[in-house]
Amino acid sequence: MNTRTEQYARCIDASKRMRWEIEQDLIRGRVLDADRKFLPDGLSCIQDLDFLTDDDKRLLSQIQGRTYANVFGLVERFICAKVIELSHDYLLNDQVALEGLVRFSDEELKHQELFRRIEQMAAAALPAGYCFAPEPNAVAEAVLSKSTWAVLALTCHIELFTQLHYKQSIAPDMQMSPLFKDVFLYHWREESQHAIMDEIEWRREDARLCEAERDQAVDDLIDLVAAVDNIVCAQADSDADYFCRNTAQTCSATEQACIRATLQKAYRWQFIVSGVQHPRFSRVLAELTCDSQLNRIQQALKPILAAFDSVQQAA
Repeated sequence: MNTRTEQYARCIDASKRMRWEIEQDLIRGRVLDADRKFLPDGLSCIQDLDFLTDDDKRLLSQIQGRTYANVFGLVERFICAKVIELSHDYLLNDQVALEGLVRFSDEELKHQELFRRIEQMAAAALPAGYCFAPEPNAVAEAVLSKSTWAVLALTCHIELFTQLHYKQSIAPDMQMSPLFKDVFLYHWREESQHAIMDEIEWRREDARLCEAERDQAVDDLIDLVAAVDNIVCAQADSDADYFCRNTAQTCSATEQACIRATLQKAYRWQFIVSGVQHPRFSRVLAELTCDSQLNRIQQALKPILAAFDSVQQAA
């Protein structure tokens, strides 16, 4: 077996060992515990809002957790579509790689179903009026219009920060809803293999490109990160409004502005900064780009990264 096939074989073996089912293994008749947090403080940035009561801090973490799960359901729509597309390259040759990518897509479909179930549970546990604005198919179509190199870079980034969030913030937190915590334990178990396959395919795609094509792919990646930023900042505004309508205390205009800014900071940390600062992502990106291309990416990220030194320490 060549190196790529061997890597896929190891991913398949891990996939078989870690396989789980939504109802019988994960949910097991449970519901979300509305008396507990959904997200840990290292992801929610709740520590920035010391004027909130404990009850309102819990509510805000639950709103953020609902959005956190919905964003994963959103991104897995385009990830699954891209993985199925990539699998066509192996249809009549490397059957090990083909099996790896088919398993990858099957698991992503399962994750989409899981996050739909979690949204239903969150809707039952939280007040009416929440809105998750991005439409998954429209977002997927926009993302998939970009180069495969850029889509794989974004996907690798997402699946690496998923693991980081679980290991550094979710796993150690004993105050979270047990079911919500288990959702991301089981999700992490499969995403750890997906990140390996992302890198395999990203490197394979990179080897096909000439310098001009890679240069365009870098521009596409910058566009995709900007689109993610627009989505999460708009959702932060929507979630802040929803929270302020449902909080037990009356927030002043200054406090409302602080809540909005904190949610924007938290969502940018969760979905952009924690991934681009991941050591593995940074290493691969540096290997696949020249100095001028990497500098373009870093300059585009600069406004987002500037305010996050303290957030990184909290996570």
